[in-house]
Amino acid sequence: MDVSALTSVDFSRLGPAPGQRLAVVGGCGGIGRALVAMAQDIGLKVAVLDLPSSLSNHPPPNECLSLTLDATDEGSVNKAFLQVQDAWDGLDVLVNLCGFANAFTPVQESTSESWTDVVDGNLRSAFLCARAAVPLLQDSNAGTIINTASGLAYKGMPGTSAYGAAKAGVIALSKSLAQECAPDIRVNVIAPGAVDTAFLRGGTSRGGEQSDQPANIDLDHYANITPMKRLAVVEDVIGPILFLAGDASRFMTGQVIHINGGGYMP
Repeated sequence: MDVSALTSVDFSRLGPAPGQRLAVVGGCGGIGRALVAMAQDIGLKVAVLDLPSSLSNHPPPNECLSLTLDATDEGSVNKAFLQVQDAWDGLDVLVNLCGFANAFTPVQESTSESWTDVVDGNLRSAFLCARAAVPLLQDSNAGTIINTASGLAYKGMPGTSAYGAAKAGVIALSKSLAQECAPDIRVNVIAPGAVDTAFLRGGTSRGGEQSDQPANIDLDHYANITPMKRLAVVEDVIGPILFLAGDASRFMTGQVIHINGGGYMP
């Protein structure tokens, strides 16, 4: 790459430039809805890709491209990204918030079906979406993939083996993609801690409600053992996502950004 051809960074705008094309997988979840709203506020073109039930329960704004997608189904994923290609003739940023966690279950009490379900919902989905998005991102001058992992991929916790293993896989996948796709596409990962969303307080979901923890945790205890003494709110996650999607992070790829209030410091 000719370094002299790089444009200077506008540090008054750390996120993507207005008019860039952003696809959010899991855009109907708590974090996803807030990200979509902020992306529209800063002038991005936004596509929301999510399950039909999620799109029905939390309809995206009318200005968004709204597409049904089961991120664990190869045909569904390929069809959705072909629709993005047809609508926009390319893509600049993919943010994958898809994922879910079951209740804490020790390995000896886990079924192979529940293990497969969690791994498919977190790791297989990330693979399928990235594979479908890469051809759309190739011709962008700012092609970026942002996947979602968890500190549990590093530190482990009893009862979270499937989820932690799946998120560790997402990180390994993202690092391989970062090598394969450079220099045209950057690939990075966010790893949120427990985020105060409806999912965290209400149960498991595959509709894009992202959390670091399954829903059966003591939230007060979790907040008290975190150096920042609180749970994350969705806005704490959106800022790092937009930073990774923007030109200010243009020399970052293959990295994991931990967003946990100091609860895990690698």
